[in-house]
Amino acid sequence: MYEIATRDFFREKMTGDQLREEGLALHADRNKLLFENAIVFPDPGNNETFYRQARRLRTILTSRDSMSNIPKNLEARRRLAFFSNSLFMNMPHAPHVEKMRAFSVLTPYYNEEVMYSKEQLRTENEDGISTLYYLQTIYADEWENFLERMRREGMLDERKELWSDKHRLKDLRLWASYRGQTLSRTVRGMMYYYRALKMLAFLDSASEVDIRDGSRELTSMRHGSSPELTPSSRDLSRADSSASLMFKGHEYGTALMKFTYVVACQIYGTQKAKRDPRADDILKLMENNEALRVAYVDEVVKGRDEMTEYFSVLVKYDQTLKKEVEVYRVKLPGPLKLGEGKPENQNHALIFTRGDAVQTIDMNQDNYFEEALKMRNLLEEFKHYYGIRKPKILGVREHIFTGSVSSLAWFMSAQEMSFVTLGQRVLANPLKIRMHYGHPDVFDRFWFLTRGGISKASRVINISEDIFAGFNCTLRGGNVTHHEYIQVGKGRDVGLNQIAMFEAKVASGNGEQVLSRDVYRLGHRLDFFRMLSFFYTTVGFFFNTMMIVLTVYGFLWGRLYLALSGLEGSATSGRTNNNTALATILNQQFIIQLGLFTALPMIVENSLEHGFLTSIWEFITMQLQLCSVFYTFSMGTRAHYFGRTILHGGAKYRATGRGFVVQHKSFAENYRLYARSHFTKAIELGLILIVYASYSPVATKTFTYIALTISSWFLVVSWILGPFVFNPSGFDWLKTVYDFDEFMNWVWYRGGVFSKAEQSWEKWWDEEQDHLRTTGLWGKVLEMILDLRFFFFQYGIVYHLGIAAGSKSIAVYLLSWIYIVVAVGIYTIIAYARDKYSAREHIYYRLVQFLVIILFIILIVALLQFTDFKFADVFTSLLAFVPTGWGLLSFAQVLRPLLQNTFMWGTVVAVARLYEIMIGVVVLIPVALLSWLPGFQPMQTRILFNDAFSRGLRIFQIVTGVKPKRDV
Repeated sequence: MYEIATRDFFREKMTGDQLREEGLALHADRNKLLFENAIVFPDPGNNETFYRQARRLRTILTSRDSMSNIPKNLEARRRLAFFSNSLFMNMPHAPHVEKMRAFSVLTPYYNEEVMYSKEQLRTENEDGISTLYYLQTIYADEWENFLERMRREGMLDERKELWSDKHRLKDLRLWASYRGQTLSRTVRGMMYYYRALKMLAFLDSASEVDIRDGSRELTSMRHGSSPELTPSSRDLSRADSSASLMFKGHEYGTALMKFTYVVACQIYGTQKAKRDPRADDILKLMENNEALRVAYVDEVVKGRDEMTEYFSVLVKYDQTLKKEVEVYRVKLPGPLKLGEGKPENQNHALIFTRGDAVQTIDMNQDNYFEEALKMRNLLEEFKHYYGIRKPKILGVREHIFTGSVSSLAWFMSAQEMSFVTLGQRVLANPLKIRMHYGHPDVFDRFWFLTRGGISKASRVINISEDIFAGFNCTLRGGNVTHHEYIQVGKGRDVGLNQIAMFEAKVASGNGEQVLSRDVYRLGHRLDFFRMLSFFYTTVGFFFNTMMIVLTVYGFLWGRLYLALSGLEGSATSGRTNNNTALATILNQQFIIQLGLFTALPMIVENSLEHGFLTSIWEFITMQLQLCSVFYTFSMGTRAHYFGRTILHGGAKYRATGRGFVVQHKSFAENYRLYARSHFTKAIELGLILIVYASYSPVATKTFTYIALTISSWFLVVSWILGPFVFNPSGFDWLKTVYDFDEFMNWVWYRGGVFSKAEQSWEKWWDEEQDHLRTTGLWGKVLEMILDLRFFFFQYGIVYHLGIAAGSKSIAVYLLSWIYIVVAVGIYTIIAYARDKYSAREHIYYRLVQFLVIILFIILIVALLQFTDFKFADVFTSLLAFVPTGWGLLSFAQVLRPLLQNTFMWGTVVAVARLYEIMIGVVVLIPVALLSWLPGFQPMQTRILFNDAFSRGLRIFQIVTGVKPKRDV
């Protein structure tokens, strides 16, 4: 074989005898062949694993076009490509496992999903879509692989056995949970560290003979530990070395000494007492993962006085006793949660970590076996100098694995990928200003234990607890680096409501950072250039976002003033009509307004990762899926909550939830979430644009008006329609009708003391004013100053009414307030009559309504007869008086402590309810119009989800109500 393989391959197939006749092969009568008995193959009966791998190798080598048989799964391709590319990056040399730095992984957990239950997978929404069906369509190839694996294990009928068989159901739950953002996925990923260290410890001290004899054990390590293989059962030949003899047969123990995984399940004790299914799932995770430890706070009531004592407890699962056992119990001086919950949870469990380093991992992260192999290399970075100091925080790259779930998840993935690669790379070097932005950075454990820990937990001010570890490190002379040869998976929010709450939490946290002493000290101690870098990469990003929105406000209010005052008409009259310089400037800034330059970082990053043409195609695809609407909407969220926190403080933690979004969100729910941050602001800007178009001479010039206002109109449309464009079945006509009925019931539901914001509008309205209760005097003064802008509509428009007869006297504006007072008085009378007579003496209530209508008609006729009043002034005056009423309401909310106990407060609440109905109707009109027009709902579903799920959703909607009950 050797001589034949070293010669040229033959074009014609020849037998062995023909080769021997030609002298191209050795004769059979030779005593010894080349390399005879050089390799001793194991006995087929004793080493089935080796022959299975040999058959697999033969299949690979003999298959035609094997190079084209690359994995079909895109995630498998990505992982293989990144791992192979990362091997060519600069990384430290990996020591032997017994000489590497020991490390721990810490994950805070509260009450998120551990594993998806059977009911969660089977429960269908109103369209007949279940979570399992959603996963089957999103991960179609992986579902086929799962079914193939189950059939190979003996499954015959998938529709029955997957739900009825206990073991099959467990596999199904795990398959679904490993594709969601669950604790079981995180635990599986982090335990790859343990498996990798076991394998590397074996390979470090094994000879070639050991590797041959230990192939079965290596396979078991890759696929999970086997019960019949124990450390004491190994008797492997090793090369003679002190390290080999010391660690002979103790790979499991070596891995346990070098790695510990602690999950801080804060309320695990309470969950066990309540028999919560999550507690059982956590126990199963400990049973299946030897290196897993769970830390929780145990509350014990002792004594006659029923005093509660608090303990930090660490537990593990004893494989010998087959039960959960305590490892440590540390008494606490008092309740755990004095500050923010998440950092308190991390800090109480930090004492149970071991080793030189600790990696913080959130419970919606994942890891990969091939990346775990490089952890030894990463820990060696602590020994290297970066500049004049060794690093204290090792930054790790993240891969967003939720990008394929929906278009929103893809947008978030692209946004995060640009930051965690291109952004953090530059922050670490050359700017030297990278902080700790969350998980999965690796900390120098001993350095941080002596400097206050890895989290600050003061209530409110440390709501963004992660970045304060970076602040603390930088202030104390620590160094933060970033390394891209290793990565960890990360899940992001996949629904618009989840994303909005996450953005609100981050924006509020940055607002609190501005008020913190850490940022104050950094601003005073950093040099000028690092200070600029620090500003732009932390609070400056949100400050600039807020300034963009304020610039839009300032620009539109300025144009409105020019139009209503007549200055714009004077400036554009005469010679300036032919001014080409203005048109040239508008042409240039029109390109900027489209926001093309803001997409450059994403295009550059995708070009480096995937190629230029691929990046351009992805950019075009994202635009077709309305990514600009999403990013514009997110900008409004960040600006609103950052500005409110700067003005009033009072940031609070918002639990976002990490489930799959296949459920239609009602209009009332969207209204509660976005009414103040988006809807009212969009209506205000839209009203400015309408008034400007009515009174500006520039509006007659089509291109000039479009160039001036197109970006503002796009912002208005994005802020109003964004929640419905990215809402499953957002333009379904029947759902829109039901949503309107639910919204009206919510607005008119008065409820009681114990009603919730989801049930009663009045309760929600009270909660929306919480920031005004906690703010100081200057916060209230600034709020009232900002609310003065609503009175400018009335001041500018009343002089353009026909009844003003061209007068510019201040008396015109003062007289217009008479109409405001009369309108408020009439509404108060109607509200009083409704409350007193509508229930029992209905005739009196109708009489009051009739008299008010007659009085209004008489007033209109009198104005038409005796003044220059025009009937069109009725509609024009609405543009003036409606904003004035909103301004008065805003003033009343600020002055609530003075007005709440007076007779006026009932009128304020009634008028506020009327305004909420008006805002809801204005928002719902375009949604209802798009729902009524054919074709918009399928297009919206296609934009939001992939094509397979869109087809399945349409089929389910067709057969809803008559379809047979499906098992899978």
